[in-house]
Amino acid sequence: MIQPDYSFEDAAVQRGLALVAGVDEVGRGPLAGPVVAAAVVLDRAAIPDGLNDSKKLTLRRRDALYDQIMASADVCIAQASVEEIDTHNILRASHIAMVRAIAGLSAPPDHVLIDGNLIPRDLTLSAEAIVKGDARSLSIAAASIVAKVWRDRHMVDLAQQFPGYGWEANAGYPTAVHKSALVSLGVTPHHRRSFKPVHNILYQD
Repeated sequence: MIQPDYSFEDAAVQRGLALVAGVDEVGRGPLAGPVVAAAVVLDRAAIPDGLNDSKKLTLRRRDALYDQIMASADVCIAQASVEEIDTHNILRASHIAMVRAIAGLSAPPDHVLIDGNLIPRDLTLSAEAIVKGDARSLSIAAASIVAKVWRDRHMVDLAQQFPGYGWEANAGYPTAVHKSALVSLGVTPHHRRSFKPVHNILYQD
């Protein structure tokens, strides 16, 4: 089983790129809510134990690691709005959120490790894309945890304003509860109108 390690970061440091950030996004699949990205520069001397792809961790473990990462690392969380998702597309919006997160770090990184197979086109820094990076790089794993915890909590807040869609449990993903609520309760301002299930309800004959 692959465990994330610090080898990508160490390789960059050996090339003279001292400050390395890991970047990941969460929320490409939901029908509602923003897409959220996090950029994290870990402190080599204070890396929390147990960092991994956020999807492999329990809610409790993610919450605990979130607090540890926020206390020990340089972190920025950024989002692209539902309007931006609908204007551009979800991939472009996720890249916009990533670039915002990187720009919000307290110091510009020398090198960026991006989860996935694409580097955002408006990123001017040294960067590499790492497929399944959240399971391979500790910095990206940390970013995946931060982005997921922050977005899940944001969706719980939105669920209190718009009850019935189950966002507190499904985080805006297209579950049966969410899709049936779309039909019975209608579309909220937080729904992505460019996504087919939402679009179909808005523009049914």
